[in-house]
Amino acid sequence: MTLIKEVPFRYDQVGSFLRPERLKEARKQFENKTISAEELKLVEDQAIIELINKQVQVGLKAVTDGEFRRSWWHLDFLWGLNGVTQTTPDDGYQFNKVKTRAASYEITGDVSFNPNHPFFESFAFLKEHTPKGIISKASIPSPTLLFNRKSSSTFISENYQDETAFIDDLVEAYQKTILKFYDLGCRYLQLDDTSWGMYTGFIENAKTEQEILQWQRHCDAGVTIINQLLAGLPDDLTVTMHVCRGNYKSDWAIAGPYDHVAAYLAQLTIDGYFLEYDDERSGGFEPLAQIYKSGPTKKVVLGLVTSKFPTLESEDSLIKRITEASTYIPLENLCLSPQCGFASTEEGNHLTEEEQWAKVRLVIDTAKSVWKDA
Repeated sequence: MTLIKEVPFRYDQVGSFLRPERLKEARKQFENKTISAEELKLVEDQAIIELINKQVQVGLKAVTDGEFRRSWWHLDFLWGLNGVTQTTPDDGYQFNKVKTRAASYEITGDVSFNPNHPFFESFAFLKEHTPKGIISKASIPSPTLLFNRKSSSTFISENYQDETAFIDDLVEAYQKTILKFYDLGCRYLQLDDTSWGMYTGFIENAKTEQEILQWQRHCDAGVTIINQLLAGLPDDLTVTMHVCRGNYKSDWAIAGPYDHVAAYLAQLTIDGYFLEYDDERSGGFEPLAQIYKSGPTKKVVLGLVTSKFPTLESEDSLIKRITEASTYIPLENLCLSPQCGFASTEEGNHLTEEEQWAKVRLVIDTAKSVWKDA
């Protein structure tokens, strides 16, 4: 009998944290060329060490570097792959109420593994400063983001006339990247994936059957990419997926129930899912039953505590929702976390660091009240 992995933990976190003001100021100084890259790195190093210590102090069992060296949760990584070019479009991404900064990427050549990707040095630093007995968690954007770009009208590379060839290159680049993280000591890696969140909204709002079929084709391709990527990875590496619905300055991008994508998520050979359930945008817990039936060793981390706003949820309300979720998936397969990171971009959400840590403590305290093994 295959046992459920300990990771993800009963209380866990998505990855990003609010940047300290001194780090934000150092980034501005670097952009204005008043400090060097080396001076900026020293500020980042110190801020990350302090963040690691704070995470351990509050009781987290897996720590991240808070994404302190990134401007974006996804773009900084994608720009580091061979064949992906940084671009600055005329406009940003439109969220529900706000628009992001203008930044993007194009696939302009063969996508391949970059052995000198800056994220490797960043993880090595995290691993070096993580205390014994605590796990260093790495997070990178899902390859489905690049597939979506390849399939869009803005895809300009002439290298890929064949979709299968593109998927093969994409999978190989990601597998080599993940194995490099593994060689650096990573045993817990998270794929951050906005694609499934997008598909829920697009299918929910589709006006024709043809539109629905189009997005379902994307879902099928996403399953193919992720499962090919996961095939053959080391058994002691836990890979989870955060299904995100957009997180920028406390705003969201997509609404729609998981019902539309549950059948596809259930097909993924992933160890655990971080699912956002902080408000009504995500629908009910019913789709969790489908995920559980597809693999009784899979865990679902319920993102019940919003990272977008400072108001603190009550422990009683969280326990009530966990109990409701456990009618569709056994309690032993469930965990708890904030709904998303606190700063998917360097701007961060609209709450203070003190309010951020209050949210983390609430997650930990609630989990310990619910699960004996927390």
